[in-house]
Amino acid sequence: MENFNQTSTDFILLGLFAPSRIGVFFYILIVLIFLLALIGNLSMILLILLDTHLHTPMYFLLSQLSLMDLIYISTIVPKMAYNFMLGNRSISFTGCAAQMFLFLTLAGAEGLLLTSMAYDRYVAICFPLHYSTRMNRRVCFLMVMGPWILGSINSCAHTIYTLHIPYCRSRAINHFFCDVPAMLSLACVDTWVYEYTVFVSTTFFLVFPFTGIMYSYGRVLLAVYRMQSGEGKKKAYSTCSTHLTVVTFYCAPFAYTYLHPRSLRSPAEDKILAVFYTILTPMLNPMIYSLRNKEVMGALRRMTQRICFVKIR
Repeated sequence: MENFNQTSTDFILLGLFAPSRIGVFFYILIVLIFLLALIGNLSMILLILLDTHLHTPMYFLLSQLSLMDLIYISTIVPKMAYNFMLGNRSISFTGCAAQMFLFLTLAGAEGLLLTSMAYDRYVAICFPLHYSTRMNRRVCFLMVMGPWILGSINSCAHTIYTLHIPYCRSRAINHFFCDVPAMLSLACVDTWVYEYTVFVSTTFFLVFPFTGIMYSYGRVLLAVYRMQSGEGKKKAYSTCSTHLTVVTFYCAPFAYTYLHPRSLRSPAEDKILAVFYTILTPMLNPMIYSLRNKEVMGALRRMTQRICFVKIR
């Protein structure tokens, strides 16, 4: 691990893989995943924006999820790929601060937004007659703005504190982005008090939301179980299971990394787990919420037909 003088303000990101043929293969794969996530999330945002049939609370929340995923993966992957290709692994103090702030804001906001989406499904299936009153414009606005505001406040506090910790040894971060647990290992002061605040905020932004999501989907599955239609049951079970799989892919590795004691973690393990919630989930979300959704696929067909009609004219 490289060492830097105390006067240097730059950090070094050691990356996900060492430079090798296998490393090149995996980085190409990650860039392809990034492009899929970019296309998928941009398509979802544009489709929901342009198709009036999708101007409902559920799709409004889904457009926000796509926006978060789009910014989320763009915060990490381009810098990681750029550093790997050029062999220059440094990141400026300002760049590290910006990356950390955006990452933590979006990470916290997405956990809360996923809870809002689970609540939307819960109301739609368990209280269909009250859906329009429970999911009105004011509620939708709060469900969207609340996660952004709370996530940014939490992120600002963690970013300011983490970047003001004295790093009296190496400035080489054994990770592929400026992540709080990886940076705390470089501190030359005792950070146990701060680590406790990380534990509390992770519980608030990930553990509580995940519990709420499981409760909402549990009630949904119970309501579906009482349905008479066998086809409806099969469709609902399939949808819920895929949604829960993606949510678990996001929350479980994230919570494990941030709640695990620093003495029991390993940098290699942290990096592998981070791939799930920083790279794979933003790619999977648009696929899960679009390809398995007849309304979205219908909107896509209508949009394609419009484009073809305009070209013919």
